[in-house]
Amino acid sequence: MFVDKATITVKAGDGGNGCCSFHREKFVPRGGPDGGDGGAGGNVILEATNSEQSLQALVYNRHYQAQNGPGGKGSNLHGRKAPDITLKVPVGTVVTDRSTGEVIADMDEAGRQIVVARGGRGGRGNPRFATQTNRAPREWEPGEPGEEREIGLELKTIADVGLVGYPNAGKSTLLRAVSAARPKVAPYPFTTLHPVVGVIEYPDYSRITMADIPGLIEGAHDNVGLGHAFLKHIERTTVLAYVLDMGGVDGRTPWDDLAHLREELELYMKGLSKRATIIVANKMDLPGAEENLELLRSELSHELFEIIPVCAADGELGSFKETIRKAVEARRKSPFDF
Repeated sequence: MFVDKATITVKAGDGGNGCCSFHREKFVPRGGPDGGDGGAGGNVILEATNSEQSLQALVYNRHYQAQNGPGGKGSNLHGRKAPDITLKVPVGTVVTDRSTGEVIADMDEAGRQIVVARGGRGGRGNPRFATQTNRAPREWEPGEPGEEREIGLELKTIADVGLVGYPNAGKSTLLRAVSAARPKVAPYPFTTLHPVVGVIEYPDYSRITMADIPGLIEGAHDNVGLGHAFLKHIERTTVLAYVLDMGGVDGRTPWDDLAHLREELELYMKGLSKRATIIVANKMDLPGAEENLELLRSELSHELFEIIPVCAADGELGSFKETIRKAVEARRKSPFDF
């Protein structure tokens, strides 16, 4: 099951109490205070990893608590710091504080860690309260409570290329043709219900990640057809590859499909439709596809879009892989703000 939103409660460990103790030894009647300090409570840490593709592992247990710090003991024995607990989240997870709405962190890089609940400080033992006028203090300090907060987790897929298109345009078939990813393929709309990321590998061992975004429909920017759940996964892609059905569907033309898709992206997030773009003219084996391709080129003659005719179902990809590679590498050299 793919889960891209979760809410969890995290509780760091409380600090251990300080100890009130006095040194007792034969022939040492006034040994003085020797109570140890309490240990700090454990932290709760989030770590981004590429080994997780979904937040599913976190939805079954919504409460996570680190251990409390042990208390101090006599003979100046201090409590050790309690161990931290680390929760793994997929790269691309945005972490927010549910009470304030503040974004705590954007886990956009593998290995990145963030402390979301800090353990309480250990309390001081009675030697800490000794003074020149009070050499046998009986004061000690309790440990501080660990932080507790409710946090929201939202996954926004990170990929070099996002495949954008209407349902049943052939995005999943294209991803299967160029990578080892195996998204479900069927002859009906909305076969893909969550993003699937595949990796294109080249002979020189370079790699490009590509995300198959579930099909969009008109009104997606207003959350029609779960539009927001799908559109958010496009936000971070470097290059947009619009996959068009060149056979025409339900009386629509490929250039109308492209115009509507770009409009939905722009209405959802200003500037998104202006991201580096490649047009994938798919299903070139269908009747009328060649004529539609010429008309598409004519309609887009004023644009600088690269149009790549393919038939993904037959594995006929033309220059798709190399064109995608050039576009991604160009954006890596000239990055832009998301």
